[in-house]
Amino acid sequence: MPVGENKLVHIPVVDTGPLFPRETLEGTVERAHALLDGATAGVPGPVLRMLDRASRRWLVRQRNPFLAEIDEISRIIGRPGCHFLSVNYEWGCSVSVGPSPDGRSARLVRTLDWFTPGLGRYAMAARVTADAGPFVTMTWPGFVGVLQAMAPGRFTASINQAPMRRSGGGLFVADWMASKARVWRNPHLPPMLLLRQVMERARDFAEARRMMIETPLAVPVTFALAGLAAHETCVIERTEERAFVIDGPACVTNHWQGLDHGAHPRGIDSAGRLEAISQVGAVDLSEPFDWLREPVLNALTRLAMVADATAGRLIVQGFEDGVPVTHPLDLTMPRAGVATARAAE
Repeated sequence: MPVGENKLVHIPVVDTGPLFPRETLEGTVERAHALLDGATAGVPGPVLRMLDRASRRWLVRQRNPFLAEIDEISRIIGRPGCHFLSVNYEWGCSVSVGPSPDGRSARLVRTLDWFTPGLGRYAMAARVTADAGPFVTMTWPGFVGVLQAMAPGRFTASINQAPMRRSGGGLFVADWMASKARVWRNPHLPPMLLLRQVMERARDFAEARRMMIETPLAVPVTFALAGLAAHETCVIERTEERAFVIDGPACVTNHWQGLDHGAHPRGIDSAGRLEAISQVGAVDLSEPFDWLREPVLNALTRLAMVADATAGRLIVQGFEDGVPVTHPLDLTMPRAGVATARAAE
């Protein structure tokens, strides 16, 4: 049943320093608990504590630079699940990068699909101060990584979960277990923590592209990147050590287009979503979600987003069960970091 307009909520916007995961928790711990309720429903406490211990051991072994932040967030929230959820991800997404209608800039168009309920309703925008310049990340209270973000005057970027290797014999459950075992043996950063470093450190499209191609990773992933000029767009398919780059206007969902084939696609109808998002073309910011329809929009869609780093503008809306649960947030963030936000009433 569609959510009535009077039940839509506004997406909070907070200004933070570099330690934005902790700052997004201030005054919003109840939102973090609501998200953890959805993410850990049906998982016994002892199992979560075991997963936390294993996850923290892995973070210690790889000398993860964000371990202290994760420890502090876990302490503040005061319940199991934080360490495990900080290094684990299971989602599907649909993304298109290409020129704006007037050909003067590059744009990223995206949906985030995830099993966890509440990610649409409890999303928030954090405007972050960083060494390379400010950026805004669509995030959640205490979330340490970055899944999608826009840096005005630099670039916009997002990540999609890669397909699952058939390294357990082809049976989905065995392949899933084999992929997790492979991660625990890997010393490198998870993709969502690398994207955070890219947003914090990369000063332009070329530097972001290089970091995404060259940095070793804990698990396979696909990055989407849109710079300032219309031609500054690419999709980067990554394994732990390899990269395949699709330059120019490109789209991505959750199966390989250039790397090894035969892996399990992720999400709902990855091939159908890729075909649909490929037909979107240039998106006019006056009609930011005119393109949003099935199968790109589906029961697991939590966020829809359009961003243009040249304009310093990001428009996003939260979804649950395929219907809007938030007002659209229209945020403009100049390079100096002085931002304005408009939400539909």
